[in-house]
Amino acid sequence: MALQSVGIVGAGAWGTALAITSHRAGRDVLIWAYEPETLADIKQRHRNEAYLPGVSLDPSIAATARLNEVADCDFVLLATPTQQAREIVGALAPDLKREQPLVICSKGIEQSTGKLISQVVAEIAPGPKVAVLSGPSFAAEVARGLPAAVTLASADETLGRALSYALSHPPFRCYWSDDVVGAEIGGAVKNVYAIGAGIVVGKTLGASAHAALVTRGFAEMARFGAAVGARRETLTGLSGLGDLLLTCGSPQSRNMSLGIELGKGRLLDEVLGGRIAVTEGVYTAVAVVEMAAARGIDMPIAQAVHAVISGLATVDEAIEALLARPLRAEV
Repeated sequence: MALQSVGIVGAGAWGTALAITSHRAGRDVLIWAYEPETLADIKQRHRNEAYLPGVSLDPSIAATARLNEVADCDFVLLATPTQQAREIVGALAPDLKREQPLVICSKGIEQSTGKLISQVVAEIAPGPKVAVLSGPSFAAEVARGLPAAVTLASADETLGRALSYALSHPPFRCYWSDDVVGAEIGGAVKNVYAIGAGIVVGKTLGASAHAALVTRGFAEMARFGAAVGARRETLTGLSGLGDLLLTCGSPQSRNMSLGIELGKGRLLDEVLGGRIAVTEGVYTAVAVVEMAAARGIDMPIAQAVHAVISGLATVDEAIEALLARPLRAEV
C-alpha cells in the first residue's frame, strides 16, 4: 500500500502539527489552508504564526488553497473544526478516490445531528476508507518533537497498521486499534469534562475536587461510550483516559482554559470572542447531553457543564446541584 504522500485538510494548530510530524516520519506533505493569510504565511515564511506561533515548518511542506490537490495524495488527514467537517468533506468528496484512506483527526460530535465525524463521512463521502487518529497530544508539543503516543483506529487491520507505520517516528508513536467509535468518543467527550475541570481550577475548589471530577467524568464517558458502541478497553487507553487526563490537567487545553475563565466569572461569549481557534467542548456538550437524554444515560457532570455554557445555570448553581445529588454506590 503506497502511503508516501499525505494531504492535510486544515491549517489550524493541530493540522500544522500533523504536517510537521508527518514530514518527520518521511512523508511528502501538502496542507490545505482556508485563510489566505495562513496560506501565505506557510508558503512564504514557512510558519503559521496565527495558530502555532514560534514553530518553523520545513520548506518542503507545501501548502494549497485547492482541495482537489489534497485529494491527489495517497492518504488524507482531516483536521478541520468538527462543526465545519460536513461542508468541507462535501467539497472534498468528488475528488476522493475509492478506498483512499481518510483519517479523521478532529475531536468532536456534530452538534446539529449528534453524529460522529465517521458517520458524517460515511453519509456524504462513502468511497474512502475511514480511520481515526486520536489521543493525548498537544499540537505545540508534537510540533516541537516532544514524545507523544496516540491511537490510530481503523476497522481494516491492514490499513490501520499501514497508517500507523506511515505516521510514526521515534518521538511520535501510533498504536493501532480496530475500535473506530471508541477512538472518536474518547477524543470528543473528554473536551466536555476539560471545561468542567477548568471551572474547578478557576473557582479554586482544590486538587481533591479536580480529581473527583475527572474520575467521575471518566465513569460518565465510559457509560456513554458503551451505549453508542465503544469498547471499554479503548476508553481506558490513549484515546480515552489518556486524552482525558491530558486535557483536564493543563491550561494548554483550549477547553480547560475556557473552563478556568468561566470559573473566574467571565462570560462565555467574552472568552470565545478573544479566540481564533475553536473550543470543541462547547459544541460537543450540547450533542452529548441530547444523545444521553435520548438513551437514558445518567451524565450529571456533562449536564452541569452544558447548563453553564448554555446559560441555564450559573457556575455556582451548577456546582451546588452536583454536590446536592443523592449518595449512591460508586459502581
